[in-house]
Amino acid sequence: MNKITALFDIKYPIIQGGMIWCSGWELASAVSNAGGLGIIGSGSMYPEILRTHIEKCKAATDKPFAVNLPMLYPDIDKHIETIIELEVPIVFTSAGNPKTWTAKLKAHGITVVHVVSSVKFALKAEQAGVDAIVAEGFEAGGHNGKDETTTMVLIPMVSNAVKIPVIAAGGIADGRGMMAALSLGADAIQVGSRFVASDEASAHINFKNEIIKANEGSTLLTLKELTPVRLLKNDFYNRVEQIYLNGGKPEELKELLGRGRAKKGMFEGDLIEGELEIGQVAGMIHKVKPAKEIVDQIILEYINLKKEIVLGGKFCI
Repeated sequence: MNKITALFDIKYPIIQGGMIWCSGWELASAVSNAGGLGIIGSGSMYPEILRTHIEKCKAATDKPFAVNLPMLYPDIDKHIETIIELEVPIVFTSAGNPKTWTAKLKAHGITVVHVVSSVKFALKAEQAGVDAIVAEGFEAGGHNGKDETTTMVLIPMVSNAVKIPVIAAGGIADGRGMMAALSLGADAIQVGSRFVASDEASAHINFKNEIIKANEGSTLLTLKELTPVRLLKNDFYNRVEQIYLNGGKPEELKELLGRGRAKKGMFEGDLIEGELEIGQVAGMIHKVKPAKEIVDQIILEYINLKKEIVLGGKFCI
């Protein structure tokens, strides 16, 4: 048992990312039942939809699970009330000021974790009273920090700066990534992209198939003028890049982005007009698998690698 498994009362220090349009109750309950911490991604849900997902998740698992709560969500107060009413044990907040809701959530006995992409914001989150931090590197999919700090650099810097537990995110999909993250000072890992390509993820099968076809260089961080996001390269991405090549302004990017691009791509499977958010690690994902198999494989790889290091003298100098 380590700081995170004790804090969340889970078996393994593996946290599933709360990705919009991909992380419903099926995935969250499957990961929690497998020994990790499953997370419902509420950023793409209306309040009544979130309620349904929480209720179904509670019926599908007796293990702890969490809700990911983007602070920019327009009806966040309704989400907060639903989370409190239904006694969700853990909340991961992101994309905003952790001071806004941390005290209220903790007053109701809820464990609060905040997602950051820099030491500066890690310290602010700690000062706001959160129980743990997710330090997410540049490699991660979806919305990301502007500084482009990689996971391998970010984790030891954040771990050195704060006293609360640190969860490493960005570019982690197997036991080797877990070993690296824990060696760098993290107490657990958060895995997003690998779980998007799972049987239980609510992502469209077209999107899942694009992930397993991806290779090195298939994603890029873009739209920094609006909100940085890592995307798979498709027709929509190419149109974004053309605006940049033509010296276009942020207004043109906003007009092209419009509304509903992420839903169209990830949930509805439109590979031409949709936004396909996924991490660099997509190039290492070659098969859609059940969530339990993913958790089990990460743990087995981690254990075997640990034995190899200890018994095989792999890193002896």
